Parts: sequence; C-alpha cells; structure tokens
Amino acid sequence: MRPDARFAGKSKQFWACVRTISQWVGYTDRGKGAIKVPSVDEIRGAFNELHLNAQEIVDGAGSPTALAKNLHLYFEHRAGVLNEFVEPRLMNLQTAKAAFRRIRDGRPHACPMPQNKQKGKKKAVAYLTAITNMLIEENLEELPCNFDPRILTTVTTDGVPLRTLSRRVDGAFPDAINPIAIWEIKEYYHTTTFGSRVADGVYETLLDGMELEELFQIEKVKIRHYLILDDYYTWWKCGRSYLCRIIDLMHMGYVDEVLFGSEVIEEMPRIVAEWVRLSHARSRPSVPG
Repeated sequence: MRPDARFAGKSKQFWACVRTISQWVGYTDRGKGAIKVPSVDEIRGAFNELHLNAQEIVDGAGSPTALAKNLHLYFEHRAGVLNEFVEPRLMNLQTAKAAFRRIRDGRPHACPMPQNKQKGKKKAVAYLTAITNMLIEENLEELPCNFDPRILTTVTTDGVPLRTLSRRVDGAFPDAINPIAIWEIKEYYHTTTFGSRVADGVYETLLDGMELEELFQIEKVKIRHYLILDDYYTWWKCGRSYLCRIIDLMHMGYVDEVLFGSEVIEEMPRIVAEWVRLSHARSRPSVPG
C-alpha cells in the first residue's frame, strides 16, 4: 500500500491533530470491532474537552472548517483502507505456511529462509521473511542483495560516513552501505497477545523513517523504506489501533510503502523491478554537458 496523494505532504500540525483526536476519541469502536471514524462533532468535542481552540474545527456560523473537513476525510480513508483492503490480506499461520510452500516449490531459491525465534513446537520457518526473500530473489535479475544486514545502515560520501542509522534493519538492497532500499518485517504468527515487543516495532519503524526524512531533507539522499507485516490475530484482533498508527506514519512520509500480509506477494515484483531500474541508473556513467 502506498500513501493516498490527498494526504501525503500534509503539515506536521495536521498529523498532530490526527494523533490528538485519535487518542482522545479512540481508534476503534469498542464492541463493534470496527475502525472508528470520528464525526466533526466528536472532533470538536475532543478539542473542547482538551481545552483546545474548537473554532479551528467549527467556525462562528457553525460550519466545519477546512481543517475539520480534511480531518474527517482522512479518518474515513484510514478506516476504509483498513476495513476493506488490509483485513482481507492479513494471513494466519496456516495461510502463510501454504503461501511459503507454494512459492518455495515453484523454483529453486538460494536466498536465506531463516527460522523464527520461537521454541519447541512453535519453531518453524519465518514464513513472511522467507516469502519476502524469495520474491526479491526471483525479481532481482541476479543483482546482489543483503537479506540479513549485520551492520547499521550507512550512507557515505567520498568514502566517509555521512549518516549512520540507529538500528539494524531486516534487509537492504543492494547492501547496508549506500542502499537503494531497506525494509523491516514484522511477523507474529505464534503470538497470543499484542505485547510491548509488537508495539515497539511500530515505533522503531517511525524512528528509522524520521532519520531517513532528515537525510533526504538535509543531504538530498533518498533511501526507499518499506514495512512488511502480518498475522491476522495479532494485528487485527489485538492491534487495530497500531494499524491506524501505521497508516498515519505512511502518510506522514516515514515509510514509502507498507505491505500487509499477502500484499507482499502481489506487490513485491513491482517494487523490486523499481529497485533494479534505480540500480541500473545509479551504475550508468553520467554524460558530460
């Protein structure tokens, strides 16, 4: 999923309003299992209850302001994409395992297929990671790729580090040094609750995105940033509010695309084709004049 152009590029003040309203009125309608769409009256009520300037939401004539309309439109969009697009694509353990086997058996693969971090009967292939790795390999045109960087992502200039990110990522193309793209994978097929480790993963992605934003704004270096996640129970049954936050951070520009569940199978060939094109353009010598 890519950001909706209507909301990409909105000011940080707009996103401050989104966060403030969401945390006050709630991300979901409890008991209904649905993503909440705050009405203009609820938005105004939140401003009043928080002692904010509600005239920025409803003017003196009682009409919604442009800010109120845009906020309500965004909340409708966020709920719509989660309910209609994301939920049907989130896989469970059995679905992910079947998808992994189908792709694995389709052709030989040399990429890593790591195990998850579970123990005992839960120990198995990390299905989403393996699916991602195989699809990248299939579409790379034999270009190199670092499927498991063990170093921090670094951008250099004249052989000297220009920026080094705070965290290691799950994958980098073509490598963790001067990458074209980096990605994080969050799969939780064996979890039974939405724990702090899952929530921390969302904020880690936000941190990466903020560092990449600064790199682009100051140094004009663009690294494509992707978040790939799955498990129906973890994200939909327990973590819908965090799915809302993920849609927010994508529209804030901190992630270029988020791939939800089986969407990685639908979209990874297109994404890798773009990386390949950028790689060829990077290696092509510039023509003087």
